[in-house]
Amino acid sequence: MDKIKAFIIFGTRPEAIKMAPLVLEMKKREEIALTVCISAQHREMLDQVLDIFEIEADYDFNIMTKGQTLADITVKVLDKFNQTIKDDRPDIVLVHGDTTTTFAAALAAFYNEVKIGHVEAGLRTYNKYSPYPEEMNRQMVGNLADLHFAPTNESKNNLLQENKDPKSIYVVGNSAIDALKYTVDTDYYHEIFEWLGNDKLILLTAHRRENLGQPMLNIFKAIKLFLKENKDYKVVYPVHLNPKIKELANSVFDENDNIKLIAPLEVVDFHNIMKKAHFILSDSGGIQEEAPSLGKPVLVLRDTTERPEGIAANTLKLVGTSFEGVYQALNELAHNKELYQKMAQASNPYGDGTTSKQITDIIINTFKNKDC
Repeated sequence: MDKIKAFIIFGTRPEAIKMAPLVLEMKKREEIALTVCISAQHREMLDQVLDIFEIEADYDFNIMTKGQTLADITVKVLDKFNQTIKDDRPDIVLVHGDTTTTFAAALAAFYNEVKIGHVEAGLRTYNKYSPYPEEMNRQMVGNLADLHFAPTNESKNNLLQENKDPKSIYVVGNSAIDALKYTVDTDYYHEIFEWLGNDKLILLTAHRRENLGQPMLNIFKAIKLFLKENKDYKVVYPVHLNPKIKELANSVFDENDNIKLIAPLEVVDFHNIMKKAHFILSDSGGIQEEAPSLGKPVLVLRDTTERPEGIAANTLKLVGTSFEGVYQALNELAHNKELYQKMAQASNPYGDGTTSKQITDIIINTFKNKDC
């Protein structure tokens, strides 16, 4: 059998974290000739992940410009990746999840009649604007994909309900769990731990487009009041590079000694500080998958989640973005020991850390048997 020409493309930090283990796994296989493409939809945060995992891109489209829109990203990725596919003619293109890079890359592959493998397939809220634009990105990629690598049975069922071919769907877990094997260190130390002292740490992430403005202001004010009333807690917030978020965070948390606003963390720091946290407050998707492996409850700062398995397993609690909802959820998790233990000890529904191996095996067997 000739080597399988596989392209992996991603453009954001979360994608890179989840695709890095797959890149490393596929590079070990003699049956595969792998090409790594990055759009650099995010630049600085993406490069940090590539450095940590020692991954060099074969193609770097470097599309990031100040103030770029979703339409700008789509057009630039579609144009550049389309030409790359025409030049190199891969057998399969692997995309991840729900970013604009993912959608545009899948569209380019479809236009060139190249097979598409969708990693982290089948997540759904069925609300086109929540999360935005991710929900429609993943639905559209789902309609283009030839192989669907679903993290859970619930994701598989979503795809089956959409009339996807059952033979094209594989439940493989989530590669976010694979990444933890490379990043979490039992001997890890950070200067933040000195600042924390004997207090309990809450790790905060908040960056979603739909939370900008009043929802994020509600979240920040609820946290500020909670910290005022609970002196044994401290918050670390790696603030997103979006200047609107930085401005709002600085205005609300100015001169608050119990919260530390820091620059975005590279993945090793982030995963290990997550491990140190008592619990997590986040509107991120990936954290909902990673935290359960570390035994950390997550209060999800969203009205919907495409990861209902975590809700069902009691590792996550959906708390919305109202001041009252966030404030009440913080107090309940901080003071209700039974609830905390239930969430901290729940089993992770997102796999056992073998996702990348499973995906690679499936691709090799699929092309060997000419099923794709």
